[in-house]
Amino acid sequence: MTSGASAQRPTGLPSPEQLTELLHEPFARAGYEIEAVTVDAGRRPARITVVADGDVPLDLDTIAELSRLASECLDAADTGDTAYILEVTSPGVQRPLTAEKHFRRARARKAEVHLAGGTTFVGRIAAAGGGQVDFVVPQSRGWALRTVPLAEIRNAVVQVEFSAPKPQELELLATTEDQR
Repeated sequence: MTSGASAQRPTGLPSPEQLTELLHEPFARAGYEIEAVTVDAGRRPARITVVADGDVPLDLDTIAELSRLASECLDAADTGDTAYILEVTSPGVQRPLTAEKHFRRARARKAEVHLAGGTTFVGRIAAAGGGQVDFVVPQSRGWALRTVPLAEIRNAVVQVEFSAPKPQELELLATTEDQR
């Protein structure tokens, strides 16, 4: 669950694993999980980055609250007098969608999907559950649902969109809202 080994860690700064353990409980109570923790001791001051995700998207107020929680936990831990910058952030749109929860959290977003057999398509994530992901995909005269077993998805990444979805896409998306 943690990642991000650091260069030589200054005495007093916790490891990424220790930080994950320290922050897990308060983040979980707030409804978020820790995706990754990095400690970059090569910078002056050192930088601690905590990547959090949850079923409710992170907004600026939530990031500020999680930052406050993390800061309180670090203040209570013995970090000595080592200076550091703390950053709490979300995974971002470039994070590969690898788990069912990633697809669920990206519902209604457009994704480029690469399947095990070499096929690639772009579709809007409609639902995820039971080891499957439903996508709204273009069809010859409109839109259709395409169900793909999660095990068949080799890579998927959310696409940045600059225009609103078509009304027909949204209608089909709405029909899947409570299915899983």
